[in-house]
Amino acid sequence: MQDNKSLVTRIATRYGVDSTKFFDTLKATAFKQKDGSAPTNEQMMTLLIVAEQYNLNPFTREIYAFPDKQNGIIPVVGIDGWSRIINDHPEYDGIEFVYSDKMVRMDGAKVDSPEWIEAIIYRKDRTRPIRIREFLDEVYRAPFKGNGRNGSYVVDGPWQTHTKRQLRHKGIIQCSRIAFGFGGIYDQDEAERIKDMGDVVLTQPQATIEGGSDSSNAMQVEFKQLNPLLKQLAERAEKQNAWSAAYQYSEERFHGAELEYATKYLQNREVEAIGESDVEVENEVIETSHQDENIHQPQEQEFSPEEDNFFGEENA
Repeated sequence: MQDNKSLVTRIATRYGVDSTKFFDTLKATAFKQKDGSAPTNEQMMTLLIVAEQYNLNPFTREIYAFPDKQNGIIPVVGIDGWSRIINDHPEYDGIEFVYSDKMVRMDGAKVDSPEWIEAIIYRKDRTRPIRIREFLDEVYRAPFKGNGRNGSYVVDGPWQTHTKRQLRHKGIIQCSRIAFGFGGIYDQDEAERIKDMGDVVLTQPQATIEGGSDSSNAMQVEFKQLNPLLKQLAERAEKQNAWSAAYQYSEERFHGAELEYATKYLQNREVEAIGESDVEVENEVIETSHQDENIHQPQEQEFSPEEDNFFGEENA
């Protein structure tokens, strides 16, 4: 159960730093945009919610902001961050890799790579492992080609110089999503593809799962029947300031793609619940470094299904 401190203060306390300095430092370093601009307070709230939910350290680049084409930001988790949340999961019991015997060289690549990689994650609570195969031709990114004053040029990236490593990272990330239902977070490669498509992700989230991708829209339709239950869960979490309990409840109730959908739904609703009033509260924390950091908000409580007959079910 969390205390009644604000989001910024809770995370700053974890690192033993002043909330004002913490917020300003994040804006100027870990969450700073490539053009030198700082994210808005609303965008900062989105990033901090994800960082708190997955216990990610922004100062070591486990999570950072990636700009899209609509002046928004995408929360990106580096491979070290993915490794952290995988190893921190209580049911994680190891990972193995199987490589294709066939070696191929993609256009622009400097080295050969297996045609596919299969990641295998073991869970302590499952009798069978989760196996996900990623194919190189589906995830490979060709080198960037452009035209300058001196003519055309080519810029190589990690997919050209470290093809096998990049493919392995893809296998780890996709397998962990299926195995543990991680949702609402992306790797940099995915963020770059989202930017290329012009999608806006989690800048001003709504209570439904939005986005321009076919997979996101398909997920919204497929799990639409979960919305009434998730709506009630989100309303309860907002009323009691009990978002951590809401995430925990969804992790216990849902699995796989359903859990990913539920996580995104709750993340969107939590950002929406913060709203202008909480952004103003965070501004007060930033502007007044000597004031009492205990912002008066309802104290987070644990869910009590047997007391409130939550979702109309008996407490298991």
